[in-house]
Amino acid sequence: MFITLIGGAAAAWPLAVRAQQPAMPVVGMLNPQSPGSVTLFVDAFRKGLAETGYIEGQNVTIEYRWAEDRFDRLAELAADLVRRKVSVIAAMANNPALAAKAATSTIPIVFGVGEDPVKLSLVSSVARPGGNATGINFFTGEVVEKRLGLLRELLPGAVRIAVLANPANVAAASTEAAVEPAARALGMQIEIYKASSIQEIDAAFADLVREQADAVFVGPDPFFFTRRVQLAALAARHALPTAYSLRPYVEAGGLMSYGISFPDAYRQIGVYVGRVLKGALPADLPVLQPTKFELVINAHIARMLGVTVPPSLLAIADEVIE
Repeated sequence: MFITLIGGAAAAWPLAVRAQQPAMPVVGMLNPQSPGSVTLFVDAFRKGLAETGYIEGQNVTIEYRWAEDRFDRLAELAADLVRRKVSVIAAMANNPALAAKAATSTIPIVFGVGEDPVKLSLVSSVARPGGNATGINFFTGEVVEKRLGLLRELLPGAVRIAVLANPANVAAASTEAAVEPAARALGMQIEIYKASSIQEIDAAFADLVREQADAVFVGPDPFFFTRRVQLAALAARHALPTAYSLRPYVEAGGLMSYGISFPDAYRQIGVYVGRVLKGALPADLPVLQPTKFELVINAHIARMLGVTVPPSLLAIADEVIE
């Protein structure tokens, strides 16, 4: 009987130990794009998590929710993460951050947004967010002005600039508000073309070609990023110099980009998520500002378009793609 009791107790020990072990934390990632379009960025997010000691599959689980470029799906995807009772939500971009904030006031949210998070009502202040959300602010407006100035330096004779904006993105209004006064100061004329689907991108290019635009300025937008190959192909087909917000556009065949390093931004989001998992409160974590910006020029595309890149730009470019 004694041996039987000991054997039964020993068999129960592993179950008891497992019951006492804390559950693995779950991070919910809410992304407006599709998995294949942002692999580099998600890898950077995981790197940031790893810097705080969290390795996916070892001591943290990541639940991915992809909107597949359909912003109308974000509310339900955010609600699904809340039902899943994730430990923290990583909201990648303006619309996902708003969807996450609307879905929960208790689960911590770490966002990456181009708009002022105070104006979006995500936080009370940048220094002390005060609620359940914090993250990184890309300051889209300021970067838009700088990018337009670089486009002017690259194309001093360009006057008619077509700006492509996605009306489904809450950032579209601020892009327009930033680019119009900057263009006037540079002696440029701006025409806004709106697109939120593949067909509308094609139609917008047909319109701006008909209106004889000198160059195209693509606003920062997750959907445009997904369609970067289409945008580069259209620009090449119509011999239109085009400026973008991120390096991968140039790698896909665009002429020039200026903006933050998105891999670095995603890494910082991962670090903040890790800090929250360790017990930090979003209310006490100040909203971060990007510290790394990149100017990338595609010299091959410039030659195809007959554009001479001035030495002043070549000197400050972070990379010149041949």
